[in-house]
Amino acid sequence: MARIFDVIEYLDPSGREIVHRIPEHGSGDFRLGSQLIVRESQAAVFFRDGKALDTFGPGRHTISTANIPLLVNLLSIPFSGQTPFKAEVYFVNMTEFLDQKWGTPEPIPLRDKELGLVRLRAFGTYSMQVADPQLFVNKIVGAQGLYDTTQITNFLRSIIVSKLIDLLGETQTSLFDLPRLYEEIGAGVRAKAQDDFANTGIALKTLYVSSISPTEETAKAIDERAAMGAIGNMQAYIQFKAAQAMGDAAKAGGEAGTLAGAGVGLGAGVGIGAAMAGAITEAMKGAREQPTTTAAAIACPQCGTANPAGAKFCNNCGAKLAATAACPNCGHENPPGAKFCNNCGTKLG
Repeated sequence: MARIFDVIEYLDPSGREIVHRIPEHGSGDFRLGSQLIVRESQAAVFFRDGKALDTFGPGRHTISTANIPLLVNLLSIPFSGQTPFKAEVYFVNMTEFLDQKWGTPEPIPLRDKELGLVRLRAFGTYSMQVADPQLFVNKIVGAQGLYDTTQITNFLRSIIVSKLIDLLGETQTSLFDLPRLYEEIGAGVRAKAQDDFANTGIALKTLYVSSISPTEETAKAIDERAAMGAIGNMQAYIQFKAAQAMGDAAKAGGEAGTLAGAGVGLGAGVGIGAAMAGAITEAMKGAREQPTTTAAAIACPQCGTANPAGAKFCNNCGAKLAATAACPNCGHENPPGAKFCNNCGTKLG
């Protein structure tokens, strides 16, 4: 059944709708002599066969072959006052949309020159305005198939986030330097996104960065590194974490107090458990080896094996070890063969 529109108009009570389609579904039937009412801050675009055609500015227009030449040429048929033709009309809101929100839907992984790999979230605002309604309808409605405001703003946000990621990757600065660069980052993202917006008939007026913040896990790692006072020194950080884990394990006792328990706890923390567990192992190994080195004080005169201080026979070949020489003046025990006392200098033997 034909739906002939003798009066074509649309009033957006909210003022927040970027574009509205008449009719909302399918094609409408219009004819010469129909009245087209376009309000201030609106533009009306006739659309047919995937193309934006004739565009009307604010005012009351009587449709005639004179003011829809593109549509007449497309249909290539003579119109009469009673001949309906199928088309869609898009009312484009030409006001400037202020305080539009943008933000990263997922954390952005970035290489930080001080922290290594970090994950960030960023948020801000922007303003935009449709500059070319015919191009806008062609690109957004015709090419993208979008005419819902939420879909359009999501599309524009994706452009901004893409340019932000690109800019932060080029900047290669530290997370700690970003707060003082918000204005420069905002200007840079706007410059990068401006052409993409213009290609869809939209002018990107302003763009601001409100915050760039680390995710919770990245913030936790930063806090830990700040607590040890060695930001930027990864080796010191690993040693710090190893000592901290050993202390925690000792407090916990039982299974948690074992080396394995300490390593598991670290691994679940910030993802560098393997490195920390290695540090712990090295520390334990060093602790075990130290007493042996200290005790190997007397060399066997026969096979050269190092024996603990005070040993009387070699623990390798059984040879008798020389006794120490006591100082006759101060009683200090000196190594075998010493000619003078290490303590008072008295001549021995």
